[in-house]
Amino acid sequence: MAFEPVIGLEVHAQLLTESKAFCACPSAYGADPNAHTCPVCLGLPGALPVLNRQAVACAIRLILAVNGRVEDTSIMARKNYFYPDLPKGYQISQYEAPLGSGGAIDFTDEGRVISARLIRIHLEEDAGKSLHPDDTAPDPYTRLDLNRCGVPLLEIVSEPDIRSPRHASLYLHKLRQLVRYLEICTGNMEEGAFRCDANVSIRPRGAGTLGTRTEIKNMNSFRSVERALEFEIARQSEVVRSGGAIERETLLWDDYAQTAAPMRSKEESSDYRYFPDPDLLPVRIGSEIVASVRDSLPELPDARAARFVSQYGLPTYDAQVLTDDRALAEYYERVAGRLSDAKSASNWIMTEVMRVLKESGTGIEGFPIGPDALSELLTLVETDKISGKIAKDVFAEMLSSGMPAGQIVESKGLSQISDHDELGVIIESLIQSHSEQVSDYRAGNKRVLGFFVGQVMQQTGGRANPAMVNELLRAQLDRI
Repeated sequence: MAFEPVIGLEVHAQLLTESKAFCACPSAYGADPNAHTCPVCLGLPGALPVLNRQAVACAIRLILAVNGRVEDTSIMARKNYFYPDLPKGYQISQYEAPLGSGGAIDFTDEGRVISARLIRIHLEEDAGKSLHPDDTAPDPYTRLDLNRCGVPLLEIVSEPDIRSPRHASLYLHKLRQLVRYLEICTGNMEEGAFRCDANVSIRPRGAGTLGTRTEIKNMNSFRSVERALEFEIARQSEVVRSGGAIERETLLWDDYAQTAAPMRSKEESSDYRYFPDPDLLPVRIGSEIVASVRDSLPELPDARAARFVSQYGLPTYDAQVLTDDRALAEYYERVAGRLSDAKSASNWIMTEVMRVLKESGTGIEGFPIGPDALSELLTLVETDKISGKIAKDVFAEMLSSGMPAGQIVESKGLSQISDHDELGVIIESLIQSHSEQVSDYRAGNKRVLGFFVGQVMQQTGGRANPAMVNELLRAQLDRI
């Protein structure tokens, strides 16, 4: 029997606000354990929460970006459960009345646009972090770091529209790209700023009903999500084929062992005993607030990629690579805006610049060659002041010294030789000293031209204008 997987994703995106969701504690990552806590986020008696206005604005940005509906009124609720790193014994979240509903995430697979509908986008606070003992721990106790407790999150819940692990990964890539473009989340999965839980079931291919689903947690990379889903789909298929039944449960993924183990039976919403938080008023969003946020939205990645194709004449692939990151797209535009050939800027950024970024593990924000400096280098190539080969040497020198391209070219005497007479003397000398190759050329072996070009480049240290060298060589060889 052929089975079809049915996948829905629940993503938690940690918002880039200066303070936590309901108190003034900093939300920054990396502080000493329990340094960013107060009576509110510790849930001490008598402490009252106050909703972070900026967190609401961040949520509205994403809801509008995915073409969702910003609800006029939403309600903060208490989600009750016990866990050591949840000091209040409940999490402030939203249930029956979320901030946003509807919308979709569109992603592309091999040129085909696929749309995954969204159920809801709602605000909630994060829990703390349990630090379990390992081989380096001085004692067997679990420690609690409550710095993360109360940090604002957006939970983005999809419909079960995803049909493969690969599509789940593409969906997550697109959602992460959006939250980064909107500057509402770092998207850093290693720091837990962008986390995903997956609900997965199987059914006979073509069936209309859904099977019993399980939930997979503890996936900290896109590849980890794919591997976990592949494992669970294979496991469920084997259980059903052998006559067993799938149990509704939560599984914990172990990426090292490439397996998932049961964590607990899957809760229903009734298990959390949701009820409106009596300390927080309903959130009412006026049309003027929505309009203001809409006006502040940046150009989104799909629209920007389409513009790069139409405005700069880039291939679709180049446009998608360059717009994957907002800062990279802005870097490209600053470079291309000063050149007559926008494709040369694309080529350099996608090869030389991105190679350095990959090797150094940094983003374009930390790249030592700014867009104006790179455009100066490419202008030297465009105006035949230096060759493309020399430009790569200058690029390396710019990385190590920080000097501008023009200064490096001048100080090292790297300007391209484009003087007909100077190149003509070199070519004439080579022709006279290589009579055998000249005979081969006249006999029809046109590949010999490459030999002579190489000789000219060697004698000039790569500074000869390649187009001019080819023109002069052909003219002189054809006259013999």
